[in-house]
Amino acid sequence: MPNQLETLRQFTTVVADTGDFEAMRLHRPTDATTNPSLILKAIQKEENRYLLDKVVADNGQGSGSELVDHLLVAFGREILTIVPGRVSTEVDARLSFDTQASIERAHHIIGLYQRAGIDRDRVLIKLASTWEGIQAAKALQAEGIRCNMTLLFCLPQAIACAQAKVQLISPFVGRIYDWHKKNAGDKWDEAASSGVADPGVKSVRRIYDYYKTYDIPTEIMGASFRNIGQIRALAGCDLLTISPDLLAELTASTDPLERQLDPDASKRQAPEWMASNEVAFRTEMNQDAMATEKLAEGIRAFAADAVKLDEIIAQAR
Repeated sequence: MPNQLETLRQFTTVVADTGDFEAMRLHRPTDATTNPSLILKAIQKEENRYLLDKVVADNGQGSGSELVDHLLVAFGREILTIVPGRVSTEVDARLSFDTQASIERAHHIIGLYQRAGIDRDRVLIKLASTWEGIQAAKALQAEGIRCNMTLLFCLPQAIACAQAKVQLISPFVGRIYDWHKKNAGDKWDEAASSGVADPGVKSVRRIYDYYKTYDIPTEIMGASFRNIGQIRALAGCDLLTISPDLLAELTASTDPLERQLDPDASKRQAPEWMASNEVAFRTEMNQDAMATEKLAEGIRAFAADAVKLDEIIAQAR
């Protein structure tokens, strides 16, 4: 009997959500995603110290931001020796509201990859799904630099990303679940809010139905999972980025796993077309407390970890 991870691969591209090289070798994902928090965790492991030491030795005269980019790319290059597909490398979250600075930072990251002989098609630049981040992605995509929009929590963000013609979006399942569970407090019913009824799952399915109905080519990659029930409920999504612990759970189970998302079924749902512009985007975001709060919280958390990464690099110089 195939395990659930093997079955999932039949209709969804499996992506590793980690900076752990050994976990990638074990689970054989197609792509891998990273973020400041994952890189911070990975660089503090003794077995990865050589990457930091080499970056500092080779680029010691560079600015702090330049060294951070060199370190991110060093991890990305190592990942690309393991996975056959793409790696996502994130622009500093502290630039999430600065379109031009985000574009410039993306250019620097792509330039480092290209100087290392890595084709830009194997790299996705990650940007926060703020209005400014989406406009940065629009400009980068027009240049042929592919983008992965992260910290995405609602359909208005997804529609703005589609209009920007981004390569991929990463709607966050687990963080939506977290918000609704916390907001419900004692009234939360775990059994009634799991599987296809999970609020994070429902959000991704809404985006999937919309994209497939209107033949939007932007890839959808469900992210930020809290349990394998969420993953099972999104089987059939274009891609799913999954932590090593949950990849191991899927590998350990031989229970049947059925496809849940399908483009033809989405088109039968035929969700209504929604117009999008800056005013509509900001208005819809303001109306969605969950999306607004989780976007802001995510940027703060990634920015805090970026500061810690700066400090580790400064100490290593």
